[in-house]
Amino acid sequence: MKELKELTKAEEQIMQELWEMDGGFVKEVLERLPEPKPAYNTVSTLIRILETKGFVKHESFGKSHRYLPKIGKEEYKKHITDKLLSGYFDNSPKSMLSFFVEENKMDISDLDEILQLIRKNKK
Repeated sequence: MKELKELTKAEEQIMQELWEMDGGFVKEVLERLPEPKPAYNTVSTLIRILETKGFVKHESFGKSHRYLPKIGKEEYKKHITDKLLSGYFDNSPKSMLSFFVEENKMDISDLDEILQLIRKNKK
């Protein structure tokens, strides 16, 4: 598989909606975006950029297009996490986990759930 490109904040916001909807028309994506809403043409342009980057494909219905995710949310999540892990934590999950603990982003119940997952996956 080819290397995934990084999404801009605006592109990621559009992808989040397309993933949630499992595809849709520009108008439907626009309706789901928070206020202040961007212009229709802005959303349309962003979706076409996403298509060029290989994240989105479309189905034609006359002159309109329904856009569908081509890259799954889980696939992109793995890409972003791998990039975060290698770029900021020297490929050390321990360092990344320590960071979240030290920044008070995790509590004891979160850590307990992680330990349960580790034990489950060791079997």
